[in-house]
Amino acid sequence: MTTGWNTWDVTTHTGMVHLPSGLRIRFGVPGAPLDGFTWRDGLVRLGHHSVDGEYAEVTVEAGGGRLHLVMAGGPGDELYVRAEGSKGVLVVLDGWHGARVTADGGLVRAGDTLWQVDASTPAEGLELEFAGEADLYVAPHGAPGNARDVGQELARRRAQAERTAPRSGGWLGEAASAATRAVTWNTIYAPDLGRVLTPTSRDFVSAQRKGFYGTWALHAWDTFFTGLVASTVDRDYAREIFGQILPFADASGMIPNRVSDERGTTADRSQPPVGALTVHKAYLAGGLSDDTRDRALLAGTFPALLAWHDWWPGARRGPHGLLTWGSDPVADDPESATLDRAKRESGLDDSPMYDDVAYDPATRTMNLTDVGLVALHIADADALAAIAGVLGKHDVAQRLRDEAAAARESADALLWDPGRGGYRNLRADGTHDPHVSPTLLYPLLAAMPDAGRAADLAARLLRPETLGGDPPLPSAARDDPGYAATYWRGRIWAPMAFLAIEGLRRYELTEASRPLVGALLRLFLAEWDRHSHVRENYPATSGEDVRAFQARSDGLMAWGGLLAYLAYGELADARQDGWRFAHPGEPAELANLPLGDGLLTVTAGDRLTVTLDGRMLLDAAPGVVVTAYRRTAEEVTGIAHGSGDLLLSPPGAGEPVRVAVTGEPRPFRLHRDDRHDNDGGMPA
Repeated sequence: MTTGWNTWDVTTHTGMVHLPSGLRIRFGVPGAPLDGFTWRDGLVRLGHHSVDGEYAEVTVEAGGGRLHLVMAGGPGDELYVRAEGSKGVLVVLDGWHGARVTADGGLVRAGDTLWQVDASTPAEGLELEFAGEADLYVAPHGAPGNARDVGQELARRRAQAERTAPRSGGWLGEAASAATRAVTWNTIYAPDLGRVLTPTSRDFVSAQRKGFYGTWALHAWDTFFTGLVASTVDRDYAREIFGQILPFADASGMIPNRVSDERGTTADRSQPPVGALTVHKAYLAGGLSDDTRDRALLAGTFPALLAWHDWWPGARRGPHGLLTWGSDPVADDPESATLDRAKRESGLDDSPMYDDVAYDPATRTMNLTDVGLVALHIADADALAAIAGVLGKHDVAQRLRDEAAAARESADALLWDPGRGGYRNLRADGTHDPHVSPTLLYPLLAAMPDAGRAADLAARLLRPETLGGDPPLPSAARDDPGYAATYWRGRIWAPMAFLAIEGLRRYELTEASRPLVGALLRLFLAEWDRHSHVRENYPATSGEDVRAFQARSDGLMAWGGLLAYLAYGELADARQDGWRFAHPGEPAELANLPLGDGLLTVTAGDRLTVTLDGRMLLDAAPGVVVTAYRRTAEEVTGIAHGSGDLLLSPPGAGEPVRVAVTGEPRPFRLHRDDRHDNDGGMPA
């Protein structure tokens, strides 16, 4: 069970809640509404936030005053807080049911437990007000600490948290900090479920925070993308996030678009099938080989993901027998079985691609076959087949591979528009729809075209006037008649960019993908540096401020961290055949990626170095790219490309081996404690 102090309460970002007692302490600016800000309005700077609440730091503004909080909680019962306020500090012991101040002065009785509330300045009551600064210590009566310990304990906790937190620098800027905080600051507790959740944004799900639900909501593809970003923070944490939405699948296997406390479950529709794709990606990035990867993640998610995959062909066959977005009729839901709901299943609510389509009650789908859905379902089959193979379900894996191959063949023939030299959505009358969005790059993710057509397709779509330019990959092409630079009609969305760029990487179209990643990273870092935001969507036009509520871009949405995740992949990218390590062309550091083997750090400077818990794995000249890298307790294998020298450490205590790379791909294999003469020779 979840225990201890953390920022569990969805209604406040400036406070801590203790579980299982439910005791809550909130901090605010005197004279201002308690917690009178949201991430859209009043956030100054997000500080580090550990997964378990051992350390959290944030600065906000409310009522004309600035409040800086450093809080150290965690799984235990002791809480240390330093609060600094330009207009003073208000402390409210809120929600302590039956609490009363006792004659013991600084003691508060809550239920059957007597708690010590010790402040740096003597104060009594359930509402305390301090001028300027206050240190606060809260613990069960008899605990050995007091308010004088706060400064030392906060310094110790900060140093401890920063030792193992993901960290980045150089070209990557503070990308790792931003992505991490977008996940950890969004963790909340749902009392009606009795469990911790990580929605993609706590503001978005809370009515009190200008959100759209009661106190919590989960969305399908949001959850999977949040889990993928979280996998770079903590493997156990990510596994829990991936599993959040799965129990809400219906009897047919459909994972709902949304489930929430106030607005219930969307029984009529799902959301894009990215579950297996993200779970498998997180699995691959969780270790240097299958020996150290998180098999529990696969075993725990596979049955539900397979059932969801199999639901689509039975429920969403549209024109020409291909998959199409839809909505089923639900008796007590008059808005079900409509075009609007089918659009919402796509996740791209107001995309111009769906401006001229209709809803077909006979098939319960749009009358437009969607390239994006077809490609994602094929990629889902590929990922599920790989997962099934790891789990030893070889018959299922073969069935999925066969289905993917058949779907690729039929979809490629129907969706390829030779006149436009690319894939296009297909109307019921057999004509191709002219609208263009990054979803038309998803067939690369599904390995639909051959290499030549893939390169040509990318070149056509990534022209500056279409999906290229800076910033790139708007959700509707700039030369599309429906482009408006708003929401899904042109804003830049990290999930869409992630799926498109993963497709380019599958074909090794590095010359196309690298500039996109760099431009998106600049966009991501600009919002983080200026506003401490990780956005729901990003502006497609230079200088646009999307902070206003009416702009429809939440200020702290975890899936925005996918833009950081893509940038990580320029240095270290886990793929089906093994890891790819490369120099991004600029000085950069990516440190403390959590693997089953240890903490992985990649540094790009005069050379590219990869270390595991401080031990060098490889050291390469900038012109060398390593692919298919795997490391077990007994051997290291991979392929070196490019030109320059490469140092490789074998497993065990063996000395590093130098390899000369001269242009041709060079496979390598080092066995445990191999010793070579360092002349560039080794078994392959």
